[in-house]
Amino acid sequence: MIETLLAAPVIVKVLAALLLILVVNSFCKHLTVSVAVAALVLGIWCGHSWSGMARIAWERFASADSFLLMLLVLQVIWLSSQMSATGMMDDLVAAVRARVSQRGAMAVLPAVIGLLPMPGGALFSAPLVDSSDSGATSAGLKAQTNHWFRHVWEYWWPLYPGVLLAMQLTRLEVWQFMLVGVPLSLCAIAAGWFFLLRRIGRGAAATAAAQPGRSAGFLRLAVPFVVIVGCYTAVRVGYAAMARARVGLPEMNSYVPIVIGIYWAMAVLQRQRPLGRSQWREIIFSRRALSMAVVVAVVQVYGAFIQSNLPGGQPLVARMRWEMAEWGIPLLAIAMIVPLVSGLGTGLSVGFVGASFPIVLSLLGKDPSLGALLYTTALAYGFGFIGMLLSPVHVCLVVCSEHFHTRVVGNIVGMLKPAAAVLAFTVAFSLALKWLLP
Repeated sequence: MIETLLAAPVIVKVLAALLLILVVNSFCKHLTVSVAVAALVLGIWCGHSWSGMARIAWERFASADSFLLMLLVLQVIWLSSQMSATGMMDDLVAAVRARVSQRGAMAVLPAVIGLLPMPGGALFSAPLVDSSDSGATSAGLKAQTNHWFRHVWEYWWPLYPGVLLAMQLTRLEVWQFMLVGVPLSLCAIAAGWFFLLRRIGRGAAATAAAQPGRSAGFLRLAVPFVVIVGCYTAVRVGYAAMARARVGLPEMNSYVPIVIGIYWAMAVLQRQRPLGRSQWREIIFSRRALSMAVVVAVVQVYGAFIQSNLPGGQPLVARMRWEMAEWGIPLLAIAMIVPLVSGLGTGLSVGFVGASFPIVLSLLGKDPSLGALLYTTALAYGFGFIGMLLSPVHVCLVVCSEHFHTRVVGNIVGMLKPAAAVLAFTVAFSLALKWLLP
């Protein structure tokens, strides 16, 4: 029995490890534990020694990319907490509510909150969506609209840990990943309008219009985002100019410009709306920030096992590609199914990216073309994201359903049509990229 298990195809071992993530996560509700257990089982099942597994894990954990990615995840959560603690988030929302109709407010408000990756952020926007309703909209439709539009930017917005991890695994630049994600985001907005917003009455302007003191200029309130984009651009352009002037200058890590940008955004916001030491202590040492950084670290270790060599020296991915060629499984089918199932099982973008992207990307070979990388990323991320969005263990969906006193299953069913539209567009868009960028 043991010999039969050890002789199982590598692809069976990898998919079993993925299934193990879903099973363990359904019981313990901790993605860190789920991914760590799967990585351990996969390592042992592939025949690695304890010292070999420790070496693989340490090399990935101690890399500069891993350190900067964890730092970036911490910064993102710190900034979102800072904006919430200073009241800037409330003012930003009030500025939106003072200028749009009921229908617009019920989409724009969760979308504004969605600019910052706050876990359970749909609960933050749910009362605002509720207060924008004149009383004619069903609780289920409000819950679905809030949840859907809360996540329309997460297909590409580089403050989200899942997007950051996807960029790290694919080695795509920010603008390249945006080339893939922005069309998916626009499709999600259109699908949300067609299947959800059209069922909501236009109504009058939001009640915040009567509070001019809270309705400050949108651009002034969006200063943190402007600073991040400006710093990122300045650092990239400046370093490129230095590299041209000085031959031999090492390539800059892709995370450095964003890390610098978020640091300056936090500094500017602190100057505008200062926080005390005790408040900063709570933000920096928050359990939420540290736990998310740990999740990212463990997910990267899991990816290291997928990308490692088998004890005999053959790369695991090379063996897996050979097996799939023997079985006749097409790449496109794998790039759709594995991320979709991962998203449904974990309910986290970091979860489906970390669990499925190493598998999908390994099938492209050692040096895939940019075109192959782009259309495969579009397909995998689009399907994985929809799986995450409809996952019954997605925190936002759970808290949103509780706020509006609706059933999770009912809300999932209510979002199936816009989800199907996004999946259909994802397939068409990926095939178009494959045709245009061979």
